[in-house]
Amino acid sequence: MQELDRRTIASGIPGAELMLTAGEGLADAMRTFAGNHQLVDAPVLFIAGPGNNGGDAFVAAKILHEDGWPVECWLAMPEQKIKGDALSHFKSMKKAGVPFEVLDTSDHWNYVSDLGIDAEIIVDGLLGTGASDEPYGVIADAIRFIDAQADRALVVAIDLPSAMDLRADLTVTMGLPKIGSVQQEVIDNVGTLEVIDIGIPPELIDEVEGDSELELIHPSDLSPLFPRRARDAHKGSFGHVLCMGGTKGFSGAVTMACRAALRSGAGLVSALVPESIHALVAPVLPEVMVHSSLPDGSWTAIMAGPGMGRGATTREEILQLLETSKVPLVLDADAVAVLADHIDAIATAAAPVILTPHPGEFAALFGLKVDEVQEDRYGMARMAADKLKATVVLKGAGTLVATPGLPIAVNMTGNPGMASGGSGDVLAGLIAGLVAQGITPFEAACTGVWLHGKAGDLAAADKSQASVIASDLIEKLPEAFREISCR
Repeated sequence: MQELDRRTIASGIPGAELMLTAGEGLADAMRTFAGNHQLVDAPVLFIAGPGNNGGDAFVAAKILHEDGWPVECWLAMPEQKIKGDALSHFKSMKKAGVPFEVLDTSDHWNYVSDLGIDAEIIVDGLLGTGASDEPYGVIADAIRFIDAQADRALVVAIDLPSAMDLRADLTVTMGLPKIGSVQQEVIDNVGTLEVIDIGIPPELIDEVEGDSELELIHPSDLSPLFPRRARDAHKGSFGHVLCMGGTKGFSGAVTMACRAALRSGAGLVSALVPESIHALVAPVLPEVMVHSSLPDGSWTAIMAGPGMGRGATTREEILQLLETSKVPLVLDADAVAVLADHIDAIATAAAPVILTPHPGEFAALFGLKVDEVQEDRYGMARMAADKLKATVVLKGAGTLVATPGLPIAVNMTGNPGMASGGSGDVLAGLIAGLVAQGITPFEAACTGVWLHGKAGDLAAADKSQASVIASDLIEKLPEAFREISCR
């Protein structure tokens, strides 16, 4: 990014203009973030360092102040240390009347730490990609202050959380995503990751080497997958999903998977469930054709696993599907667990396979320990995709989607509120519904995990993380779809 900034400025775009665009993008992201959390016009505290991140903070603080937000800016350095483009935007912020304070000693930070603050949103504008050493002195004091406030206020980090030493709820990164922001050990610090276009010419991006083995799932990549629907379209135009699952005592899993498939845009959804739960499932799924024996049908995708149980009968059914199905298969939960000694059947399947294991199911499938999986999630996802010749969705914070021959895709939507029963069932049904519409397995998996996480973020903002349940994700899917499709 440093090289891209240099080349962009050399191409004739002034650094002050890049900083202005970055600050405007930050302000827009904060408006949306605050609105989702019902904190519009909430008190905002910007904490700025001497570099470009501080300049981005000055721009956003001025914009929100002029919008009528109660904004304050604290400087974690003497005023005279502000230089270059950041200085011009600092002067503009001052002229606009944004109140600011200079906290340039440890005593200052100790004092405000003891005093407490009223701000409901804190913006970390201390350190960015230009920082290479461990923070010390006043900057380190300010970082500790922000992290301590993260227990009671929402934290927005500019570009990346300073020194990866504080916990952000939202990281607004400039230009392109940074590889350091998606590593497993820092995901808790980064929170949701949003990328802001600051006007770097695409031809320059093509010239500068990045990490070609990793891609961030971004809504701009997903939107083309949902073209305008023809006016004469009908239910047969958008695929038919068959959801297989459920057993006595576990009817909810397949029910939620079916509901998510319905919300995916699929034209038709059918369910195949045991007779013992048919009377429980059918009444709560009026839009779904619920069967207890396999009917005649022309499915375009099959999802299996949620609530099926892990006995020999499930194993036989899944192995038969792998051998005979001519349409893509989405295997989740129990359908993954029963294949631990039969992974060759996945690699030789007659149709494309998408697996959606959580780390425990992934570990069991390959005879590993969960810690081994979590310590090398990228390597494990790549290994599984290549060995199984399948699309593998390794769930968890920073869900990964891997398929042979393509970069691994990482998803940064979602939050800890989604760690509750049924969330994975929703994802499986959603992906199945997407692939049923003709979207490729890899693209369907990427779209599914992004929408699933986005719905989780919307649900948590509306209800709080602690109160989110799987059904809330389904209810928020239409709103999540609005992020990638105007229709």
